[in-house]
Amino acid sequence: MFAYIVRRLLFMPVVFLGVTLMVVLLLQLLSPAQRAAAFVRSDAQLRNLDAIIVQYGLDQPFHVQYVNWMREAAQGNLGYSTASSEPVMDTIRKRFPASAELALISLIPVLGLGIWLGTLAALNRDKAIDQFARVFAIVGWSLPNFVLAIWLLVIFYGALGEPLREFAGGAFRLEPGRVSTSVNIEIANGNFPLHTRFMLIDSIINGRWDVFWDALRHLVLPVITLAATSSALIMRVMRSSMLETLSQDYVRTARAKGLPTATVHYKHARRNALIPVITLSGFTVIFLMNGVVITETVFNYPGLGRWFATAAVNLDYPAVMGFTLLTAFIVVVGNLVVDILYALIDPRIRYG
Repeated sequence: MFAYIVRRLLFMPVVFLGVTLMVVLLLQLLSPAQRAAAFVRSDAQLRNLDAIIVQYGLDQPFHVQYVNWMREAAQGNLGYSTASSEPVMDTIRKRFPASAELALISLIPVLGLGIWLGTLAALNRDKAIDQFARVFAIVGWSLPNFVLAIWLLVIFYGALGEPLREFAGGAFRLEPGRVSTSVNIEIANGNFPLHTRFMLIDSIINGRWDVFWDALRHLVLPVITLAATSSALIMRVMRSSMLETLSQDYVRTARAKGLPTATVHYKHARRNALIPVITLSGFTVIFLMNGVVITETVFNYPGLGRWFATAAVNLDYPAVMGFTLLTAFIVVVGNLVVDILYALIDPRIRYG
């Protein structure tokens, strides 16, 4: 296992080399002046693009441009994002924790609901709970994220929001954004230090439980949106895998030995049924990290997804390229983690 992990880690630079080659190659579709705009920080530089073209070698052959680009990227210079009015690396550094927090919180109901409902459906095949699970999977997987997000905004924040808040005594208020305006003002004034930029963690560090609950309730609607679609697929895969596992000889042998039903189902059958779910879970994390573009945009959530959507509309190619590199990194690391989890779940799996 250790040797396998080392080989995969050594293979990661090769993957990034391929991705960066594609990124720089795509940049060649733009003129030198358009590529020079990525390094503009002021109006004075904008009026002197020729100097920037010469400085970064944007008029040189492809291999020279690639070496120059890699040198700048290694120093953390991925260009300037007009969508965020700051360098791309600074934007990623500030917004990544927001998207990561949303993805990690969403992963809890995605895996919990998907695995639990899939197991329950398989153990009660063709019964009422199984029929419900099938309908849930079809509706959840077919319903677009933005449609569900808009529905939730209408129900909990729009026309029906006030009646629901009155019904709950004014304590039930779900809003778009990451935190309330008052908390944003405190952050801007320096009264709420951002140590990690994970709002839930920072609120605990600062001893501000009011901010903790404020950030948590702002996560409810986007988490429901992401969980409804992703858990549907997890549930279907878990159900199919569980049904296949329950028909295996070793499960029948365990039952013949007189083992308790719960032990057979949850210790022997479900553990092996989780193997394909782990694969899907790894890609689910990748999707949650990079596929939240629409969800963050609808809920005005200040993460990487909303920044990427704004950058794409404004043709902010340095931001798009930076997002692409980050996606490649997450995919490579995610696949490595999935392979490691294989061996932890199923001892029969070994990597030579």
